[in-house]
Amino acid sequence: MVGDNQNYPISVEIFVSPTLYHCVGETRCLRRKDIIDTLYAALPPTTVKFSCELESIELDPLTTKPILRFINGNTISTKVVIGCDGGKSIVAKFLNLKPTKMFPIFTVRGLTNYPHGHPFGREFTRFKKDGMLVGRLPIDNNMIYWFSGQPYIPKDERIWKNPEVIRQYTMELLSNYPQDIQEMAQNADMNSLSFTHLRYRDPWDLLTGTFFKGTVMVVGDAMHVMGPFLGQGGSAALEDAVVLARNMAQLGLNHAESGSKIIVHRVGKAFDQFVRQRRIRVVRLSLQAYLIGMLSVSSSPLKRILWIMLLFLLFPNQNSHMDYDCGDL
Repeated sequence: MVGDNQNYPISVEIFVSPTLYHCVGETRCLRRKDIIDTLYAALPPTTVKFSCELESIELDPLTTKPILRFINGNTISTKVVIGCDGGKSIVAKFLNLKPTKMFPIFTVRGLTNYPHGHPFGREFTRFKKDGMLVGRLPIDNNMIYWFSGQPYIPKDERIWKNPEVIRQYTMELLSNYPQDIQEMAQNADMNSLSFTHLRYRDPWDLLTGTFFKGTVMVVGDAMHVMGPFLGQGGSAALEDAVVLARNMAQLGLNHAESGSKIIVHRVGKAFDQFVRQRRIRVVRLSLQAYLIGMLSVSSSPLKRILWIMLLFLLFPNQNSHMDYDCGDL
């Protein structure tokens, strides 16, 4: 759909799910905090430690156990390390994975609550104007998730940790957008606002990368960080968790046991199975997201034609990434 209003010449795409809560192939949005709280509630007490930012990881020269060092000076000697520490992963550096790269795009993301309900139904809507993309997706009848993306502006990124700076800048960017879009940004939950320079790991690095060493491994964004163009980054991380937990349980690693050599052997085998089972899936996701990202930032007509051709050749079904089942636990 294209709006030709004189004040708002904006390209608009609207996607409507049959239901807000469940349907086949729906666009579903969840708050990260809800997922974290659910996982946290399922863990034994004292399992989670807060304010522990990892500084480095090394192997004990005598026992070969991984030793985690934190910026507060504390250390932990571990048996198994599964790094889920994002695109700037310290664990990935320990495994000598190639550094992640940056798309020339930044995004502002936030949540806005409408106490009396929002009027947007179950529509996932994208607005595009002057090279900037704005998306809006309802979470429920009162809360919506939204984002804006545009070519990266090389400024001191430290200022973007201030939510008020993010909001004011976003309001300036959206000054020529419809009133409901401006109000959405103006009324955003300040604690939800974030500024992100988009990272990705080259798809070909995923084909050849070594994602574990002994009892140390990476999963989630630490393994396969990608642009958000498919909306599958969090889903892929949850798939990782299911596959890894299943492999470890099948090898008898769902209970504590003695015998470090037995544990190392079984963990290594579980990690190897995990990487073999997940590699093609994450390569395809990463490649599709990479091509869409390159298409969105390319100004050259020839390059845009090239990216479009590759997308149609490699991914004739543009929604095939959603038609996937990683299996049960």
